[in-house]
Order: sequence, then C-alpha cells, then structure tokens
Amino acid sequence: TKEDRYAFLTEWYDPTAALLRRYQLFYYPKDGSVEMFDVKNQRIFLRRTKYDDLHQEDLFVGNRVNVFSRQLNLIEYGDQYTANKLGSKKERTLALIKPDVVTKIGDVLELIYSSNLIVTKAKMTKLSWSQASDFYVEHQTKPFFNNLMQFVSSGPVVAMELMGDEAISIWRRLLGPADSAVARREAPQSVRAQFGTDGIKNVGHGSDSFAAAARELEFFFPSTIGHGPYNTAIYTDCTCCIIKPHAISDGLSGRILNSISSAGFEISALEMFNVDRANAEEFYEVYKGVVTEYPSMVTELCSGPCMVLEIHGTDTPKSFREFCGPADPEIARHLRPTTLRALYGKDKVKNAVHCTDLPEDSVLEVQYFFKILSG
Repeated sequence: TKEDRYAFLTEWYDPTAALLRRYQLFYYPKDGSVEMFDVKNQRIFLRRTKYDDLHQEDLFVGNRVNVFSRQLNLIEYGDQYTANKLGSKKERTLALIKPDVVTKIGDVLELIYSSNLIVTKAKMTKLSWSQASDFYVEHQTKPFFNNLMQFVSSGPVVAMELMGDEAISIWRRLLGPADSAVARREAPQSVRAQFGTDGIKNVGHGSDSFAAAARELEFFFPSTIGHGPYNTAIYTDCTCCIIKPHAISDGLSGRILNSISSAGFEISALEMFNVDRANAEEFYEVYKGVVTEYPSMVTELCSGPCMVLEIHGTDTPKSFREFCGPADPEIARHLRPTTLRALYGKDKVKNAVHCTDLPEDSVLEVQYFFKILSG
C-alpha cells in the first residue's frame, strides 16, 4: 500500500522580496515528516525532513502553520484524498458573547476548548443600534426586537470565529435553549443555564446554518475590505498583555482570562492577531541585543494566533506586571507562585504572557496592536 501523504497548497509572505510565494506542502503522518515544493519554479524547496512541531490536527484549509519558522497559510487542499480525509466535517461558526457575560469570557472559552472547538478569530467590540439591527436583520419584525437591540448595544460584546468538526451544531448545543429558564430545566450543563437570565440576556448567539455563519462572520471579520466593527481600546490608564501562541494552542486562554479577572483587572479591549515576522520583530525591538531570547521570542509570537488585551485601571502597568511575575516561570514558581507565569508558563520564551515592562511603553504597545495592526 502506498504511504499516507497529505497535500496542501500554501502561501508564504517573503518579507525580503515583499512577495507571496506558493508552495505545495506534503505531510507524512507515519513519521511526521514534511516536504515542500516551490510551485513557481517547479522544484523541491525542502527535502523530506522529520518535523515534530506540525501535527495532523493543525492541517486544515484556513489555518496558518509554522514550518521551520516560516508561517504558511493553508489555502487549498492539494488533492482529493487530502480533502476527503481532512476536510469533510470542518466548519466555522460565529459565537457572539453578549454584554452580560463578557466578564465571564474565560469560562465560556473553557467550555469551547473542552468541546474540541478552536477559536480562530476574536474581537471585543461595541455595536451601535444600527450595527446591531444590521446583524439581527432577520428578527426585525419580532416583538422582542427593540429590547434585543437595546441590550446588545448596551456594552461590549466579544465576537469569535469557532472552527472544528460540526462547529455550528456543537456551539448551539453548548449554548442550550434560547430561553435561559428553559435551558436550566432541559440542559442544565449548557452555557445559558449557567450564566443566562432570560430569553434576551441569554449569554450569546450562534449561527444556525452554513449560510448564516458565512454572513455573520463576514459582518464581524470582513474578508475583503474594511475591518468590521471597531475594537474597544481606550488608550488611557492601560497596559498591554499578550497571551502567547503556545498558551492559546494549549487551550489555556480561558484560564488565563479567568485569573486576570479574578485578580480584579478590567479587560477593556481584546482581539486575536496572527502576527507576521516583521511585526513581531518591530514589536519586540526594545529587547533586541538586550535579552538573549530575542530571536526565540520573535519566533514564538508569530508561531500562531495570539490574544492581545488592553488592561485598564489606575497604576495598571506596574500592578499588572507584578501580577505576571518574573519572566522565567521557574523563578516565578519559586518566588511568586500565584503569578500568571508561575501558573501557566513553560520556560523563558513560552512564559504564557507578555506584558509591558516599562510603564512609558504601555500605551504605545496597546496602540501597536489595536491601532496599527487592527487596521
């Protein structure tokens, strides 16, 4: 029998030439090896090499993977075999967290991860009445429409793209029946049973079909022009926190957000980013030539999606930095065992979170993501 091999068409942005380059990526599940073929020049770019940092569950169209510190966008299945084996049940859906439970976002993320869904995009935003009515256009004739508009536009919401096998139905099942009281009776484990109040203050929204998911994701995360509703960053009395890609892929973001909230910090903006290498280098510029880990820090930040937070409050840069703890998780575990890095960090580079080190840089770091990269 021929050996299993998965094929993808991928794009890589070459920063030196400022060009998008296309490669076929081949993955051999038997020994976890990869091979790359240069499409334009029709030649082997990378001979078959064992590579432990790529896993079969990372291989689906729309994902970004790192192969020897090149960030590749998986844009198409390379052959029918790969599409059949890896592509069949993967879906995307929109999960919208309503204003009443934005503070419980950590708990909701925990439930999402434990249901084998991954969050591929996320943004905290505040909808105007007219944006809310565009989004809920199919409810315009319903008696509860005005109450719903008033509620959904009353405070920040978090929109997320969830991805996974049968994501649409899994997220709706996680949410439970639309009326929170009914949810408590019929689906006591559901999110609405746990956190909902009634039929309008019912925690969240989930797309109910492929067509709805496509339309609703486009509303919050436009694929073409524009950027959808704005983020909620305020740029005053704030500091920057980044949940690093390794912590996101290990499913720790819910727990980290819960720790931040229960320590009394306010999260005033939240957005997920896929940072490219040039931006990672620019963002970490202050560490260049100062800390030996600089190159590895850059590689880690662009190895997958990260979640960036604006933390708001008086004297936040100082108090939040103390809450993150020493940069080395080993030292943190000895000296400050309750800090974020002690709890969730692995080593000096994979130390769960970045936080602004110098108070005078805090607004600049927040602006870098929420103004410049957010577009």
